[in-house]
Amino acid sequence: MLKGLYKNSVPFITPAMLQAKIDREATAPLILDTRQPEEYAVSHIAGSRFVNYDTFKLAQLNDVPKDRPVVVYCTVGYRSERVSEKLKAAGYTNVLNLYGGIFEWVNRGYPVYNSEGKTAKVHAYSKAWGKWLQKGEKVYGSE
Repeated sequence: MLKGLYKNSVPFITPAMLQAKIDREATAPLILDTRQPEEYAVSHIAGSRFVNYDTFKLAQLNDVPKDRPVVVYCTVGYRSERVSEKLKAAGYTNVLNLYGGIFEWVNRGYPVYNSEGKTAKVHAYSKAWGKWLQKGEKVYGSE
């Protein structure tokens, strides 16, 4: 499913590789969540910055050096690949797309958080996409 979804225009990082980078705090990348506000509110990767695919503007990252490592994610990786392309075109030199998005992150057993702390909930986007989420508690809409 994922292979047909991606243009392969941006290099990938696996969930395991991202977790290893997070664990080495000195080299932790900036993590950008490109999903919708209701998706981010349900859960997100700890420390991620919400940027919203639909309204994304490069000015949101004026404070980020262009050589800083940046990992971009969404539900499965499509929207994040589009934002990653914009970052690369703007001169960001170390941009990676999280392979499989938050679904693959959770399917591999990595934690997600909301405003109250760690949670099992994951916004599944739609019933059609939700079938790819094997772990966690699926949430649809703005529950």
